[in-house]
Amino acid sequence: MILGVNIDHVATLRQARLGIEPEPAMAATLAILGGADGITVHLREDRRHINDRDLNLLREWVPVELNLEMAATREMIGIAVKKLPDLVTIVPEKRAELTTEGGLAVQRNRRQLKDALNRLKGAGLPVSLFINPDAGDIAASAEIGADMVEIHTGYFANSRGDRREKELARVIRAVQQATDAGLKANAGHGLTYVNVSMIAEIREIRGLYIGHSIVSRAVLVGMERAVREMKDLLSQAGGAKES
Repeated sequence: MILGVNIDHVATLRQARLGIEPEPAMAATLAILGGADGITVHLREDRRHINDRDLNLLREWVPVELNLEMAATREMIGIAVKKLPDLVTIVPEKRAELTTEGGLAVQRNRRQLKDALNRLKGAGLPVSLFINPDAGDIAASAEIGADMVEIHTGYFANSRGDRREKELARVIRAVQQATDAGLKANAGHGLTYVNVSMIAEIREIRGLYIGHSIVSRAVLVGMERAVREMKDLLSQAGGAKES
């Protein structure tokens, strides 16, 4: 199971003063030294954190999977086709949201998403769709040609008690439905050092994509250590599910 580290909030901290530090590309380098298998950035329409200059640097420097999260807009598709990240993850985007609030409505936006997929895949880019743990959206993702889906784990992460167990069951079921449909299954959103093990025990998951929790810990202990500690949790969960 791979670990993709989202470094958006390193750029958020930089933008708080509109200065030059902390440097997202340096954070990516330290994350890779800590064991990250990939680096994720979300290039938003308003460039509120990651900007075009960051993406250019990361495309040149990052030797592991560079995952570009983006909305399915003409501008972003053009950037992806030009910069050629290793993976594109299409996400829903609202200007006023603090962070991504849910998965794509794949069934409702089938035509737009299929057009985006055709353009991206025509450029040789593998494409993942960020979706809720919903059987209909999983089936639609496969039908329009996605290579992967990233299952939104935010509902699981934000619930407690019996509700969390139900949300975990939804994620497990969604991962199985995705693999049965011929899709690779990733997962992410809201995962922390406390709750990640329950998701990491799902055997079929290809990769976990985690940002805020790792960057928050990195403020206190450093990026390399923060990533290494998360990798250790994934390894331990992998050992637990095999025993």
